[in-house]
Amino acid sequence: MSSDPNCIFCKIIEGKIPSRKMYEDDDLFGFHDIAPWAPVHFMLVPKRHIPSMAQLTPEDSALMGKIMTLAPKLAVEAGCNPYPKGGFRVVVNTGAEGGQEVHHLHVHVMGGPRPWLRG
Repeated sequence: MSSDPNCIFCKIIEGKIPSRKMYEDDDLFGFHDIAPWAPVHFMLVPKRHIPSMAQLTPEDSALMGKIMTLAPKLAVEAGCNPYPKGGFRVVVNTGAEGGQEVHHLHVHVMGGPRPWLRG
């Protein structure tokens, strides 16, 4: 598993920076956002350092599929109301123009009753 010693998300995954962990397996780490935009706002990140969605390769298809199928389950567990009246949003910021601030691939999952703080 590759990591970047200067990456804040790699440090969170390694336990060097505290987080409100909500999920972990061999491939992924999930934690609550420290500045949530919605009543439920967490991130799923691969444990392997991938700088952004732009660096994904076909070999990452299973990893991204795992994230996208895990997100609905964790969203409900975290407090999102179930589909169809409830729901959640999935966002992946990519690159400077896409609003990416931390250069470690991360998938935001946001939901809960509206209005939200942002978004």
